[in-house]
Amino acid sequence: MIIITGASKGIGKFLYESYKSQGFDVIGTYHSSKVEGLYKLDISNKLEVEQFVESIKDKLSNVVLISCSGTSYSSFAHKSDIDLWESVVDVNLKGTFNIIRNLLPYMRQDGFGRIINFSSVVAQMGVHGTSAYAASKSALWGMTKAIAIENATKNITINNINLGYFEIGMGLDMPADYKKIIMEKIPTKSFGNPEDIIKTINYIKDTSYLNGANIDLNGAII
Repeated sequence: MIIITGASKGIGKFLYESYKSQGFDVIGTYHSSKVEGLYKLDISNKLEVEQFVESIKDKLSNVVLISCSGTSYSSFAHKSDIDLWESVVDVNLKGTFNIIRNLLPYMRQDGFGRIINFSSVVAQMGVHGTSAYAASKSALWGMTKAIAIENATKNITINNINLGYFEIGMGLDMPADYKKIIMEKIPTKSFGNPEDIIKTINYIKDTSYLNGANIDLNGAII
């Protein structure tokens, strides 16, 4: 069973539709952009997450969790709205932990689990106005290491993909002038192909000895 949070748009939608078309059992969630067939879920709300996992518990076998839910807020730190800043951490970090925490007991009982989180090149580069987003994404690295160690004997792995810029999601919404600046920083002079994200996910889920790792998928921008 593949569970994809944030499956209504961007990378999550692409992954959901790709795995469905390949015949996998896939459960997807959405928060604000309603899509028929997806579960409505605010991953930052621990009660909603508990109820969601309870509602699908009979389907939970050989679970692969792909956490695509995310949000961003751009502001220089000294000008930032603290409530909006915190909301990014609530979704990107706390929300990611909420869904992992509630699925782990089933994975441990099953003796199998694959957890794949998306961090970002933004957390590695230092980009103006991204303190909330960068903080939430870099925090996944430490969380992943701890959870990997706690569950390694149960055939459960957890890894991060540090995404660069792709022709999907935020990459498509980027202003043309800024996109040109970013493109010049990428040695390939191109944004990534979304198919490479699927290839990387498949490598992670099929490789049991890969655990607690961070994989940079960024075209060598760093």
